[in-house]
Amino acid sequence: MRASMLFTLLAAAALSACAAFPHAPSSSEGPEPRSEASAESVMRGQVLAQTRCAACHATGLTGASPMAEAPPFRELHTRYPVRFLQEALAEGLTTAHPAMPQVELAPDEIRDLIAYLESLEAG
Repeated sequence: MRASMLFTLLAAAALSACAAFPHAPSSSEGPEPRSEASAESVMRGQVLAQTRCAACHATGLTGASPMAEAPPFRELHTRYPVRFLQEALAEGLTTAHPAMPQVELAPDEIRDLIAYLESLEAG
């Protein structure tokens, strides 16, 4: 039950204040192993975050989110592995929060956004 709660919180923290997913990965089926992302992938992910997410979320290393309910992207890794977002973003992330649009990204966009979110872990 704790894994399901953490996965739901991941989505909420990443893309809205109250996300819901049909399936939360268990610890045995966790995210793919982290690989080194290229600098270009990280930069594309940063641009994607700034253009698609920054209206509500703080996407950089400092600053508050424009929407109080939207957690800063730099804090996501402290709550759960950001790789858990891969499947949700591929299938079309939907949330219960009315201000949050449905988010569906192409595989290369997902790779780049995840690379950027992971780069924020280094601070």
